[in-house]
Amino acid sequence: MTDTYRAAVVRRAHEPIAVEAVPLREPVRDEIAIEVTACGLCHSDVHFMHGTSGTDFPYVVGHEVTGRVAALGPDVGAGAGIGIGDAVVVAPMVACGRCRHCAAGHPARCAARLLRRPPIPLADGASGTPVLGVGGLAERAIVPAANVVPIDPRVPPEIAALLGCGVPSGYGAAVHTAGTGPSDDVVVIGCGAVGLAAVAGAAAAGAATIIAVDVQAGKLEPATAFGATHTVDAGAADPVEAVRRITGGRGADVVLDAVGGPRTLGLALGVRAVGSRLVVVGAPKVGDTLELGLRELFLTGGSLRVSIWGDCDARRDLPMLAARYLAGELPLERYLTGTYGLADAQRGFDELLAGRALRSVVTP
Repeated sequence: MTDTYRAAVVRRAHEPIAVEAVPLREPVRDEIAIEVTACGLCHSDVHFMHGTSGTDFPYVVGHEVTGRVAALGPDVGAGAGIGIGDAVVVAPMVACGRCRHCAAGHPARCAARLLRRPPIPLADGASGTPVLGVGGLAERAIVPAANVVPIDPRVPPEIAALLGCGVPSGYGAAVHTAGTGPSDDVVVIGCGAVGLAAVAGAAAAGAATIIAVDVQAGKLEPATAFGATHTVDAGAADPVEAVRRITGGRGADVVLDAVGGPRTLGLALGVRAVGSRLVVVGAPKVGDTLELGLRELFLTGGSLRVSIWGDCDARRDLPMLAARYLAGELPLERYLTGTYGLADAQRGFDELLAGRALRSVVTP
């Protein structure tokens, strides 16, 4: 057996990915080693690669991961329900179960939810920072057992990988964070992977109207397949005026900003109805700011919330999403716009940044 594995590493901001040989180690304590079968290419990785979500270079890229269990740490007992060879998905956010928020029944408020792993020693002695604690754009990943969720092996790896980030982030934002219901008119701004999942979540919640908005007309057709009742090409029409027209002048009861940033959040504020729930789902860049008219915000009422990983419970929601896919209720195959080998991962990210991909997947 080789004593190294291949991983995607970015040494400096904006440098292309280099596939490096990384020293192999066995899992310790409660860790599980995963043979990676697929890893999705997500905008969150790009923020780290470009230095806009942190500067702890070098980064070991990748966090949207599925694979097979290769080895168990000595403290992983039978109670974990995970065995060698099992198909699993890595959940980058899992509540600790011990803090005051978890004890009070509010795991979404847990400050320790985000997976934080020690640096990954690279072959030249440098310490690689695993993106979002995973570093899974690689042939192997090692994470705590608590962050490993068994998944139905009938789900293809290219689909299962999507359950690690984009799908729960959007779906959960609509269902859990916003609490979408049958009487709601919903607007989803941005129809990338997260936005399409938000559309699907709103549809599953029975929303009365679901309006998908994007500046790229090509992204609107898939939104209809995921449950949008209306689409707005923001590159060709005034989206505020369009949303007001569709909703009879009221505006939307739920607004989900799946892009994140001053421009889209400003749009989100413009399409709100009185008493609405505005949810920021997409990740803003470091330094992004927005000037708010506080009087208008106050008079409109409602709420402004941030959704991190869709406020999902990994062991409850990931199997549910997999079951919905297998039942034909969640057409996740519509996401896939490219499959690459590890050596071509940079090309996949380039397609994503050019707006030509919803979700590409690397199969190491």
